[in-house]
Amino acid sequence: MIEVVSIKFKNRGKSYFFAPNGLQLKSGEKVIVETSKGMEIADCVRGNHNVMDDSVVQPLRPVLRVATKDDLRIAQLNIEREKEAFEICQQKIAEHGLDMKLVDVECNFEGTKTMFFFTSDGRVDFRELVKDLASIFRNRIELRQIGVRDEAKMIGGIGICGRPYCCNQFLDDFQPVSTKMAKIQSLSLNPAKISGSCGRLMCCLRYEQEAYESLVKNVPKQGAYVETKDGFGTAVQVNLLRQTIKVKLDSDSDNELRTYKTNEFCTVPGGRPRDGETPVSTFKYVPEVEEEAEPEIKWEPIYSSFEEEAPAAAAETEHKSNRRRRQRKPRQQAKENNEQQMEPKAKNDAHKEKGEVQKNAKPQKKNQQRAKTVKVEAKVQNSDGAKQPGKERPAKEKPAAKNTKPAENAAAKEKTEGGARRNKRWNHYRGKGKGKGAGQNKPSQQ
Repeated sequence: MIEVVSIKFKNRGKSYFFAPNGLQLKSGEKVIVETSKGMEIADCVRGNHNVMDDSVVQPLRPVLRVATKDDLRIAQLNIEREKEAFEICQQKIAEHGLDMKLVDVECNFEGTKTMFFFTSDGRVDFRELVKDLASIFRNRIELRQIGVRDEAKMIGGIGICGRPYCCNQFLDDFQPVSTKMAKIQSLSLNPAKISGSCGRLMCCLRYEQEAYESLVKNVPKQGAYVETKDGFGTAVQVNLLRQTIKVKLDSDSDNELRTYKTNEFCTVPGGRPRDGETPVSTFKYVPEVEEEAEPEIKWEPIYSSFEEEAPAAAAETEHKSNRRRRQRKPRQQAKENNEQQMEPKAKNDAHKEKGEVQKNAKPQKKNQQRAKTVKVEAKVQNSDGAKQPGKERPAKEKPAAKNTKPAENAAAKEKTEGGARRNKRWNHYRGKGKGKGAGQNKPSQQ
């Protein structure tokens, strides 16, 4: 590999390789280079890059420097001199009556040489013209005859495709173009449609010539006798790019055409047989194998921190919450069971006549009436008048009644409180009282 830069003169035509000479150049810069004709100003179309050694013609000429302000000023003066020289040369051509067309004028960077480019149908004797121009410009004069293609390359323009001329943009040299290329590509042979502004066949006809030559090998010519999977017939129309033909079968009517692909027909050797002869069958139909479709790639959306969470993250969060909920559920259920066990039965026993008092009774709310349980010993007197202990039963809560008999209510309340006090003293002596020392020194009574 070797490091080079690509240079174009007047930013047109072919690009040339030059040695960068230690400079780091960029595309679009004006540079001063050394050529066989001396120093020239040119345009850098591609900066420093490496190419294969085989693509470079040695020795490489160097880039002298990047164009300075003085260099650009000299280049501008040369452009003005070229315009002036073009007008003077046209006047001298008319004076001498020469059959030639002036195309362009170029002055070298050093100002020691002026070149005139012209076109002509034949040879022109311009010796007297050169003498007149040399006496005017006082430098070396050179007249060069070019072709019509070179004229289009120098002048430039827009083609029928809507783009600048290929010769002015990138073509290095002109290659021959023939009418056969237009025939293979099934183009109209009208000269106005296949010719460029220079009057010659368009250079772009050669671009796809190799592709068309390979496609022509797979299909027959128009009018060939072919054998298809449905029978024998004549190729009426050929489509090279689609690789299909339209065939009129011998067994079909005149207006009926069928389309076949390259694997569905073959050319009959020897063409159409004579009347009464049977054509030779050589075609073996092989169905076309369909290519497997590539699986579609499903792109998952990317979620940022400012957008909604990804589905996977949301599922994981839900899974964690469910797991925590499952862990809390036994505890919560046990708590509810304990609360149910601790609920006082007195709430239901208040509406019953008999029942047992639950020790671990849970008090009701402040706004409701609290259930009080007491142990009451029924006083049962036998025939001798002796007192016997009775069964423990909860005190009945009488529903709130109207104060129609205040005397009876007060008596019942006093009787209940008196019985509770006696029962409390009795339990204390029996060792059932509340307190650490209750009933320790007292003998139990049976």
